[in-house]
Amino acid sequence: MTAIGIYGSGGRMGRAIQAALELAGARFAGGAEAQDDPLPLARAADVLVDFSNAAGLDAHLAAARATGTPIVIGTTGLSVAQHEAIDAAAGEIAVLQTGNTSLGVTLLATLVREAAARLGPDWDIEIVEMHHRHKVDAPSGTALLLGEAAASGRGSTLSELRVDERVGLVGARTEGTIGLAALRGGSVVGDHNVILAGEGERIELGHYAQDRSIFARGAVKAALWLAGQPAGRYRMGDVLGL
Repeated sequence: MTAIGIYGSGGRMGRAIQAALELAGARFAGGAEAQDDPLPLARAADVLVDFSNAAGLDAHLAAARATGTPIVIGTTGLSVAQHEAIDAAAGEIAVLQTGNTSLGVTLLATLVREAAARLGPDWDIEIVEMHHRHKVDAPSGTALLLGEAAASGRGSTLSELRVDERVGLVGARTEGTIGLAALRGGSVVGDHNVILAGEGERIELGHYAQDRSIFARGAVKAALWLAGQPAGRYRMGDVLGL
């Protein structure tokens, strides 16, 4: 039985993952919070899952490297330097980093990439997301994931095409750009819509999370899959063979 350790085990996602372990036939190796030494948990687990916060990632990644333990990173709001650190760690251990562990969102990203690849730059792409009032980062990691999928479909990167805010007299929309808008309020778990707007027609691809357990089940599935993989940087699409 695979032993899964959770960084951020006391948070909402950490608790949801613990509840999903037994149903998946996995064992809880233990949990750790920001104030804890991350090494003991890394030694005890067959694979780690990190749903803590961006401030703790560096220590958790270092512990995983020190013990050779695969790690699933679902923490969002990461810096460029942290993504570079993940790249470096992937040379030694198996690392799966994602902005969303939902299997539905994983498939949605594939559909968005395909649509963007097949439709020309005259089709405008806008991504709108909404989350609960307590979420601290914006746009969401999922919105960025979907934006990267759209940019990849157009043979580019999100950093080159991204437009975050439109306030005041900003002028006409620049062809080929990808707009992102974030809404916050209430108890919304997570809504994401990708709008592809052409002349006289529009396509909308969306995902609506109704319960946090979908992310927990996806995280456990990813962890069980990652436990048997060689060193490298992986994504949720690899788990589904996409």
